[in-house]
Amino acid sequence: MKNLKVLSLEDDPNLSIVIEQYFEDEGHTLKQVATGQDCLNIIQSEQFDILLMDLGLPDMDGLSLIPQIKAHYSGPIIVVSGKASTTDRVVGLEMGADDYIVKPFEMRELMARIKANVRRQADVPQNHNNLDEAHIYEFEDFKFDEGKLHLEHSSNGAIDLTSGECELLILFLESQGRALTREYLHEQTRGDNYDTFDRAVDISVTRLRKKLNDDTNNSKIIKTIRGVGYMFIADVQKSPTN
Repeated sequence: MKNLKVLSLEDDPNLSIVIEQYFEDEGHTLKQVATGQDCLNIIQSEQFDILLMDLGLPDMDGLSLIPQIKAHYSGPIIVVSGKASTTDRVVGLEMGADDYIVKPFEMRELMARIKANVRRQADVPQNHNNLDEAHIYEFEDFKFDEGKLHLEHSSNGAIDLTSGECELLILFLESQGRALTREYLHEQTRGDNYDTFDRAVDISVTRLRKKLNDDTNNSKIIKTIRGVGYMFIADVQKSPTN
């Protein structure tokens, strides 16, 4: 993998030293900040391949910072936190983080997760941004341009999607009317083995549903198939982009 440029938001100086040394040994570039405001400032002037962030910050709440970061930064975010409960993990992912690792952790695991998240984001434009093969999908009141990774609602205009949400939506659109298991969705979008206790797929689907204004109690787009996974039930019209 190429040399990565990583931003770390961590206020623990001892952990910062360990992370810095490991990243230097691996040949990656690491920039560190200790406050949420410093993080917001730097992402508006520099580009990074991935962002690591703690939630316990000295100047602001880490969870509420995630949406602010995403307004200026489109890369993967990995939460690195001492908060280990399932609720903390779920809330972190629901707020927009792409992954969550609990302290203490092995540096090799952190690096593996970083590489997996960077690779997953790179796969979306690589696989779907070829204008000769890309398509336009129309469903309900939405239009999705696969080549531009652009979703638009007929009345409300453009809707921002993360790279992971684009990848998930494309999987659903290409499998309209078929039940997709959580295991399949997990392996296709996250690239690793599925754990039945891992709620990452459910959280990703929930976030996508919200952006599609799809009521889970009366779904017209993505239906939950109990004990299996999900099915894209809306009618889809598919046409080439050119």
